[in-house]
Amino acid sequence: MPRIPRNIAALLLAVLLLACAGTPAVRQAAPAAAPSSTPVADAALLDDVESRSFHFFWDLADPHTLLIPDRAPTPSFSSIAAVGFGLTAYGIGAERGYVTREQAAERTLATLRSLLAMKQGPEPHGVSGYHGFFYHFLDMRTGLRFEAIELSTIDTSLLLAGALFAQSYFDRGDAAETAIRAAAEELYDRVDWPWEQVRAPAISMGWTPEEGFHTYDWRGYNEAMIVVVLGLGSPTHPVAPGAWDEYTKSDRWGTFYGQDHLLFAPLFGHQYSHVWIDFRGIQDEVTRAHGIDYFENSRRAALAQHAYALDNPGRYRGYGDRIWGLSACDGPMDATIEIDGRKRTFFGYAARGATAGDVRDDGTITPTAAASSIVFTPELSLAAIREMSRRYGSRLYSKYGFLDAFNPTLVTSAGVKSGRVDPQEGWFDVDYLGIDEGPIVAMIENYRSGLVWKTMRKNEHIVSGLKRAGFRGGWLDGR
Repeated sequence: MPRIPRNIAALLLAVLLLACAGTPAVRQAAPAAAPSSTPVADAALLDDVESRSFHFFWDLADPHTLLIPDRAPTPSFSSIAAVGFGLTAYGIGAERGYVTREQAAERTLATLRSLLAMKQGPEPHGVSGYHGFFYHFLDMRTGLRFEAIELSTIDTSLLLAGALFAQSYFDRGDAAETAIRAAAEELYDRVDWPWEQVRAPAISMGWTPEEGFHTYDWRGYNEAMIVVVLGLGSPTHPVAPGAWDEYTKSDRWGTFYGQDHLLFAPLFGHQYSHVWIDFRGIQDEVTRAHGIDYFENSRRAALAQHAYALDNPGRYRGYGDRIWGLSACDGPMDATIEIDGRKRTFFGYAARGATAGDVRDDGTITPTAAASSIVFTPELSLAAIREMSRRYGSRLYSKYGFLDAFNPTLVTSAGVKSGRVDPQEGWFDVDYLGIDEGPIVAMIENYRSGLVWKTMRKNEHIVSGLKRAGFRGGWLDGR
């Protein structure tokens, strides 16, 4: 059975949840990520969230392939991105004492060796990837391509980011940690980035053996900064520096709820690359021209979403100062129904979000949106974590922390295709998602200690990729 962490943090959490109902709303967000001190109750809450989320990866990895499920408890394939988040979580767990360093190293090395052993090739079946890239979803037990899913450059990049974190975190001279560094290097070195530049210098989103390369490339600000940085940093098959200019030339700037920033509606686009790369104080040509950095840009995006929730133009139930956050998540159904005399359109799984000229909102909130913004908006995110766990209790916050999503507006089960409905509190997902849990673990740790950022600053491939993209300043100076 998956286990719930038992420690003093859990006891303090219980006290906190009873006491925090009257916690006043906090409207100001501090741009700094690392707190000088955190109140005991908040520290206990964050440790509980972080440790529960960590155990999603630790408990649920397949015992043979070490792959991480896309979701649980619903049986599912593995998400290769979730494996990257898991590789990051293992080091965090060692640092926090959730497991020993030796246990984390053993699990990390076994995972990397399992990935390296998976067959690569052009065949549509019986393989796990091609040219060093992996398919988006793999069968949990065999490690082979799931159905007709695509070879994914973004999901492979999230996997590689986790592997490179492990490479830099496990820096000791013993046999296991030395082997981890070598395995991570081999996994990264074999990726043939120029192969995915079918419309060079852009990088394609993916490929399938049935239809060839995707017709879309990574262009304009989104979650794919990590793709281009890793492609630029490769010591074996790098892309040319022009890939970064090609990626950024389609950026859209605008103002949403008083915040001027690069636009991307779902918050995951403002979070994923930031899990591993500390963008504070470093700038490329784009951010230099606007007098900010990408960290500040993400802070503004989170503030704008919070302001949107306060305004609540769709008049959805529950939205407010401490209940906010739109990103990719599950939903109850793809249908339009009438609630309280008003027609409401709901979605299933969708990339929800809100920004200038792009709003996709059906009243479904995903806790990872606010929780994983904690480095950008610490007070607002802490208030949201407190309130969501307190108000909805085990309907939303349970064995592995926060479930994927909830919708307070939908109080009828008519037409609902997934999840469960409480006639008073609304619709709740029944699954935890790996791509939620990973950013929650890593961003809470970055807020508490900066561990992932500090570790990745030491990685020569990340440094090389950033410098070839034209980043300078801050911690990059002199590198």
